[in-house]
Amino acid sequence: MSPFRNTILPILLAFAWISLSEFARNEFLLKSYWVEHYESMGLTFPSEPVNGIVWGLWSLLFAVAIYVLSRRFSLWDTTLLAWLMAFVMMWTAIGNLGVLPYSLLWFAVPLSLLEALIATWIVLRLSPPLPVV
Repeated sequence: MSPFRNTILPILLAFAWISLSEFARNEFLLKSYWVEHYESMGLTFPSEPVNGIVWGLWSLLFAVAIYVLSRRFSLWDTTLLAWLMAFVMMWTAIGNLGVLPYSLLWFAVPLSLLEALIATWIVLRLSPPLPVV
C-alpha cells in the first residue's frame, strides 16, 4: 500500500476541507462579528496575509491530529476529541484573553463540529484501518 494514498492524501484532502470551511465561516459568515468586537475594544481585527498563513498551518495541524486520532478511535470519538482539542481549547484561550465575541459561538459551534466530522470522515474513508494486534 502506498504511503501517499493511505496517509498523505487523506491528510491533504482533510486539510483542504478544513481550510475551505474555516475561510467560508470566518470570512463570509462571521467576519462582521470579529471586526465589530475588535473595534469595540479599540483594536483592529488581524487579517494580514501572515494571519492567513498561520491559519493554514493550524488547518494542516488539525488534519494531522485527526489522522492520528483516527488510527485509534471511531468516527464519532475522533470527531469529538479533535473538536475538543482544536476548537474548545482555542475558544477557551481566546475567551480568556478577552478577544472572543461569544455571540458568534451560536454559529461557530455547530459549524465547527460539522467541519471536524467531515474531515474525520474524509480521513477514515481514504485510509485503511490499522490491523488489530
